[in-house]
Amino acid sequence: MIRIEALTKHYGKFVAVDRVTLEVPRGELFGLLGPNGAGKTTTFRMIAGILRPSDGRVWLGGDDLIANPTAAKMRLGFIPDRPFVYDKLTGAEFLRFVAGLYGQDGAAVDRRIDELLHLFELTNWRDELVESYSHGMRQKLIISSALIHRPECIVVDEPMVGLDPRAARLLKDIFRHFVGRGGTVLMSTHTLEVAEAMCDRIGIIQNGKLVAHGTMAELREQTAAGDASLEELFLRLTGGTSVRELAAVLGK
Repeated sequence: MIRIEALTKHYGKFVAVDRVTLEVPRGELFGLLGPNGAGKTTTFRMIAGILRPSDGRVWLGGDDLIANPTAAKMRLGFIPDRPFVYDKLTGAEFLRFVAGLYGQDGAAVDRRIDELLHLFELTNWRDELVESYSHGMRQKLIISSALIHRPECIVVDEPMVGLDPRAARLLKDIFRHFVGRGGTVLMSTHTLEVAEAMCDRIGIIQNGKLVAHGTMAELREQTAAGDASLEELFLRLTGGTSVRELAAVLGK
């Protein structure tokens, strides 16, 4: 379970995230959508404990992130939008390092590393330095590192970036299997087709505020949008460019 209450982040007078309240229960894949700069990544970094909120609270699996950060973070796997790894470690060394951060080592971790490298087709690269990995391979390694300690919750920011179609399909299957076993996934993506196909519920954030959330049926009801697609709902809620505006910019 992921729960945030009145989550807020200020940078001086600028409000990047404005009192966002949301609960994602066990067994649900929730998609958070929004334009660039809407506050998605800032929200995710606060949930992951990378940024400290200006106000509000975060619970991960029942543990308060501020009051009990170690226990809360043990429950979470975080996949950022930009894969950062230590170039001078091999793939296996990097996963062993991350496992160590969660207090895990020994033969069980070695077996887990082998499982994840095999799953993401990185076995042949396990002993190669990460500096030789492609962007997509780094993304696979970061995803593996988020799964190394068997988390209860996963927060993932733009998971499909840099992945080939086969790896993207594998990741979708992993997420659905994960929530099917009672896990919780909070995901952002700019690919609306992916969100509509994968997510149980969807939230739309605009200017730091959560302006709508629910199932597709609930979003259509909230916006009186009939049988509108997610793209149409998204543009309606975020003020997308109209055809008239495009004509004015591009000429007749």
